[in-house]
Amino acid sequence: MASNDLQASEVDLAPLIDHSLLAPMATPEQVEHWCAEADRYGFAAVCVNPIHVRQAKECLQGSKAQVCTVIGFPSGATTPTVKLYEAQEAAENGATELDVVINLGWLKMGKMDLIHREIASICEETGQVIKAILEAQLLNPDELRQAADVCMDAGAAFLKTSTGWQGGATVEIIEQLQAISKGRVGIKASGGISTAEQASLLVQAGATRLGTSRGPDLIRQQREAQS
Repeated sequence: MASNDLQASEVDLAPLIDHSLLAPMATPEQVEHWCAEADRYGFAAVCVNPIHVRQAKECLQGSKAQVCTVIGFPSGATTPTVKLYEAQEAAENGATELDVVINLGWLKMGKMDLIHREIASICEETGQVIKAILEAQLLNPDELRQAADVCMDAGAAFLKTSTGWQGGATVEIIEQLQAISKGRVGIKASGGISTAEQASLLVQAGATRLGTSRGPDLIRQQREAQS
C-alpha cells in the first residue's frame, strides 16, 4: 500500500462530511439522492440551499444526518435583517445547522462590532448550530484572526474556511484556524475537496467537518486504500 493511500485510510471521513448540494440548478430529485447518500454512508449532514431545506428534512426523517443550509450565500453582503429572517425561516423549515457568510466588507472596514452583532443575533434567535463562513483565502493572517475571534465570541460553533466560490480549503488555513481557535470551536474545511488523501490531510491539520459534494467518491477512495 502506498504511503499516500495509508494516510488516506487513517481517518474515518464519513461522520465528518457535510454532503453539499449548493448548485443553483439543483433539482428535488438531486436533493432526494443526496439525502439518501448521506443516510447510506453515515455523513454528518446534507447541506442544501434554503429552498430545499423542507424537502431535505422530510427525506432525512429517521436518519442521523442533520439538515444544513447556507445563509447570506455566497457573498455575505445582504443586510442583517435579511440574514436573520433567512436563518429563522431555515430553522423553522427544519435546518439544524446554518452556514452563515460573514460580511467581508465590514471586516475590511474594521467594523467588527457589526459582524459580532449580526452573528450573535442569528445564534441567539435561531438556537441552531452556526458555522461562520470566513472566506479565508481572501484574508491576510491578521484579518483571519480578527474574523475568527469575533465569530467565536458571538457564539459560532464552527469556523468555516470558505464558500468554495472564492477559493477552497488548504492545510495552511486549517492550521491557522486551529492555532487561533485552540479547540474552542469546530473547524469546517470547505471548497475543492475531491480526494480522500486531501480530506485526510485537512482532518489531520485540525478540520472537524468537511464540506464537499464528493462525499461518496471520498469514501470509495478510502475503502480502496484500505483494501
